[in-house]
Amino acid sequence: MAWFSLVLAGLCEMVGVAMINKLHKDRNWQSFVFLLIGFGSSFLFLAYAMKSLPMGTAYAIWTGIGASGGALLGMLLYGESKDWKRIIFILMVLGAAIGLKIVS
Repeated sequence: MAWFSLVLAGLCEMVGVAMINKLHKDRNWQSFVFLLIGFGSSFLFLAYAMKSLPMGTAYAIWTGIGASGGALLGMLLYGESKDWKRIIFILMVLGAAIGLKIVS
């Protein structure tokens, strides 16, 4: 259950990051509310996961999902560069997160 909670925390982090970008563009209260919900729920799920997972592993995987997911959302939703080098580095971050799961 802790690993599921950790992945959910990373996905909520992605929502929060996407809402930061949306808030910069739209400046409306809905984006701000979703930003708070995204980051708030992300921290709650992370805290739950850290009850049984090592702090270093949980934090690294949480940030890896958030960073990779944020970059992918930028490419898919906001027209950011889809250069193959960028995709390779995103895969490296995800590979490192998977490696931490394997050795934990």
